[in-house]
Amino acid sequence: MIETLTLMAIGARAGLLAGLFGVGGGLVVVPALTFWLPSKGLPAADVLHIAVATSLAAICVTALASAWAHFRRGAVDLRTLGWLAPGLLAGSGGGALLIAHVPRTPLTLFVAGFCAYAAWQILRPARIQPAQPARVTAQALLPAGLGIGAVSAAVGIGGGSLTVPFLHRAGVDLRRAIATSAAAGLPIAIAGTVGYLYAPSVPGMSAWSVGLVDFKLALAIGSLSVLTAPIGAMLAHRWPVARLKKGFAIWLLLVAVMLVVKL
Repeated sequence: MIETLTLMAIGARAGLLAGLFGVGGGLVVVPALTFWLPSKGLPAADVLHIAVATSLAAICVTALASAWAHFRRGAVDLRTLGWLAPGLLAGSGGGALLIAHVPRTPLTLFVAGFCAYAAWQILRPARIQPAQPARVTAQALLPAGLGIGAVSAAVGIGGGSLTVPFLHRAGVDLRRAIATSAAAGLPIAIAGTVGYLYAPSVPGMSAWSVGLVDFKLALAIGSLSVLTAPIGAMLAHRWPVARLKKGFAIWLLLVAVMLVVKL
């Protein structure tokens, strides 16, 4: 029971921060699992891989809820999503198959570097582009989806911190970019999860595990994140988010340092 409550608390925080700051809950789930799983007796060399794979499985739940919410409001750019999806599926699924065999040290350095990148992205001043015709093309969307999917599979995120800036710089309205990115998180999470299912299992994982994905952990984490993400979005309009973002960015930098120190 304590274990389940701990996982639900991780999911609740992930959903809250995802709604509050507009970043993927994977940036909370992966570090939390990375530091918690060793206490369950799992090999240190495999902990980060399990955390990334399980985070993607948990994101399947939250991404579905988020995508549906944005779709109901007509905010998802279906044409853009349609051109992104093949690359996202191939990049995330193929990336997962490859990342499962990457040694612990380079994967840790990559995740730590991405945490530092996400912190920089949160701290830098927002630049809202004026309305302009979208310049995004199918030729650009296909390779972009491939790259976004591969990076997301390696870090265990839904790709929002990559997809939103890319679409917005290409001229897509910011709100539609956010909504389309939320929907894009679903194919990323599904393909990445499937890819990690084919990886060799690790001794000590629960009976609910397939490959590197522990569905027991994923369901516990996803159960509350679905409920807290809308709360975070609501609080974003009431709390001093600029100040809170600085705290979250500092936490991400601390996570990056701690991951490297643990090597």
